[in-house]
Amino acid sequence: MTEVQQISLNSFVRKTPGSSALKLKIRSTGARLTRKGRSRNWLLQANNQQILEVIKLIQLSGEEGWFWVTKKLSESKRQLNHEELVLLARESPSMTVTELMAMTDCKLAEARGVLDQLEWE
Repeated sequence: MTEVQQISLNSFVRKTPGSSALKLKIRSTGARLTRKGRSRNWLLQANNQQILEVIKLIQLSGEEGWFWVTKKLSESKRQLNHEELVLLARESPSMTVTELMAMTDCKLAEARGVLDQLEWE
């Protein structure tokens, strides 16, 4: 899960009300948010786990002006393999099948397999 992805957030400050608060939330996950030169475009550098954390933070905030960032991040996150799903589920032992599917966009069979594996360990 350490593969860093680069996601372009064009016109980040103009599209995002309260962009400074969102920048702080993004940086609190360990992701890097930098401006591309002198343009109005920004670049987010994050691994898949950090992308998931940013999405979760934005959803919990309830700030509607930030949801475009969530959509952009959801489009760019990659599918997790079985081992990565197991690691993610271990971090939250009370995670349900539905929560795992919503967080990672995995299939029902994959989510059940991961949670079953963790129950039998």
